[in-house]
Amino acid sequence: MRLLLDECVPARLRKALPAHQVSTVVQEGWSGAKNGKLLALAATKFDVFITVDKNLPYQQNTLSLPVTVIVLDAISNELQCLLPLVPALEIVLSRHQPGSYVLLGAGSR
Repeated sequence: MRLLLDECVPARLRKALPAHQVSTVVQEGWSGAKNGKLLALAATKFDVFITVDKNLPYQQNTLSLPVTVIVLDAISNELQCLLPLVPALEIVLSRHQPGSYVLLGAGSR
């Protein structure tokens, strides 16, 4: 699966997702793009957009896009806080539904 990590997600999270093709907003040259434009760009090349921006679903109509939006809900966006979410993230990715929105927190399965 093709995953795009938002600028606010540590790029090193890629190493925890070896079964996927993972890129970052910075690698794609999309740094600084506003959320609406960024989601539209993501939808052209990726299956899933991963962020920690909990405001995103309130600012954008994520359900109208062909890309799945996953918001990682942790106490911090530091790698050690996000790594415990990876097993639940893999489950969500295995059930991928295009155009869906998922809030993935510590209690998620």
